[in-house]
Amino acid sequence: MRAINTRINESVPAGAQSKPRFERKFFILPKHIGFAYATLRQVCRADSEYPEGQVNSLYFDTPDLEQYIRSASGDFRKEKVRIRWYGQPGSHQEEVSVFLELKSRQGFASSKQRCRLAVSAQHLELAHLGAGIIDKTTLVTTLAEFGHFPSNPLQPIIMICYQRYRFNEMLTGTRVSFDHNIVSSVVAPGLGYRERELRLEGGVIEVKGPTLELPVTLRRIRVLDADWSRFSKYGQCIESHLSQPGSVARVWPSGRVAGP
Repeated sequence: MRAINTRINESVPAGAQSKPRFERKFFILPKHIGFAYATLRQVCRADSEYPEGQVNSLYFDTPDLEQYIRSASGDFRKEKVRIRWYGQPGSHQEEVSVFLELKSRQGFASSKQRCRLAVSAQHLELAHLGAGIIDKTTLVTTLAEFGHFPSNPLQPIIMICYQRYRFNEMLTGTRVSFDHNIVSSVVAPGLGYRERELRLEGGVIEVKGPTLELPVTLRRIRVLDADWSRFSKYGQCIESHLSQPGSVARVWPSGRVAGP
């Protein structure tokens, strides 16, 4: 395993912390997925480097899901630890670049630190994710370099994959992403109901900028019946896996009901 000091889309140099930014998240109903994409295309430019692609994240938490509980309870300050990679590794690849990330949030403001690592492609296979992709020493040491010292040991909990479209709003350059086809797979033993995967209905628009104020052109998002501002993929996917199979609105955000 090798650490690589580099920069890629949505990244900061290894060990450095990004400037705080504000995030607004909007849950999009399945019936509005196409409309939402068309609306964003009208007011945003596709990202010049990475306009679309698959995002994969392996999330870490304590055995008693401390970070999930803090997220679900709406704590003002919380952190997420994950390993992220992009696309599907090709069969010819021996090594793949991944990013160990620490995302810190205070209210709506967030910052991210990440370190790029080269790992064996075999470590990214679903059957092997329970091992955590990287060794525990690298995990703990890198988080310490980020200034993060978990009070309890972390372990891999769940992998979440989705398709992401990336945009820049035309007038202000505000970054916008649109995620859909969100699929999660639990890797922690004994968690949930042993389902291989669950698919979250709908999608999520994320607006990331220096203030909470939406650019004028993006305010039409509200016509999409999108009113979710604290949506968490990690929190929602964990909640779905913990919910009784067959329960009403299991794969929908709390408080939302499937529409016609």
